[in-house]
Amino acid sequence: MGRDLATAFPAAREVFQEVDDALGQNLSRLMFEGPETDLVLTENAQPALMAVSMAVVRVVEKEAGHKIGQVAKFVAGHSLGEYSALAAAGTFSLADAARLLKARGQAMQKAVPVGQGAMAAVLGLGLDSVRAVTEEASQGEACQAANDNSDEQVVISGAAAAVARAAELAKAKGAKRAIMLPVSAPFHCALMEPAARVMDEKLGTVAMAPPSVPVIANVTASAVADPAEIRRLLVEQVTALVRWREGILYMRAHDVDMVVELGAGKVLSGLAKRISKDMNALSVGAPGDVDALIKLF
Repeated sequence: MGRDLATAFPAAREVFQEVDDALGQNLSRLMFEGPETDLVLTENAQPALMAVSMAVVRVVEKEAGHKIGQVAKFVAGHSLGEYSALAAAGTFSLADAARLLKARGQAMQKAVPVGQGAMAAVLGLGLDSVRAVTEEASQGEACQAANDNSDEQVVISGAAAAVARAAELAKAKGAKRAIMLPVSAPFHCALMEPAARVMDEKLGTVAMAPPSVPVIANVTASAVADPAEIRRLLVEQVTALVRWREGILYMRAHDVDMVVELGAGKVLSGLAKRISKDMNALSVGAPGDVDALIKLF
């Protein structure tokens, strides 16, 4: 993870070293060499994913000679990716973003004992239908929509038994599939309230600058640029629905016709094209992808 970027670009190596220094941990070695069982622990995965995204950002900025704020109308990130977006826009320093995500991952893991929470992806039902399902399935337990990823994909989160009930009920209500997800905690639901309190405290200790380009907040699916408002929404984000579908539609309504996914994977660029059929999308995560993006400038 990120090793090819580090091999090809000094700017990427500098990002990984800065993250290692900030955390007092050789995270880059874990990213490059594994073991995967340690890397996927949320306290490692969250800063690692941010590090790869920021490595791509720094490489693209250096190679293209443009800052993100000069070429993008908005920045956005899905869940932990919102911290990456804010770091790219200069709201957080890279070191602070790494430390915040390490704390976020630890707090989320500690919030709910292993096995007591669960998440499931519901395919083929829209948000309103999924919300009706979770309300019926909750039976007094936490169960709610966690990620509104597209018209055809909503992730639910909460107490394990309630999520299992909701998954079965969703299939009975016409969902194409309802898939239990291999996650370590039930993210973006009320059970994460202890983690939200931790992030409220941690975010209160970190300097935050106005972003160079507005961020589309997960919680509101609209642009925000005030640091105090960004801080409040990041705390709320821990327990709230990630309104990704609406965020993409907001961008399209504001004349954005291309989104560029910077970092590991191609999931978000794929979702963008499904959400808005006339949206162009590009993913940039490998050295060869950088050249393709720079040619667009």
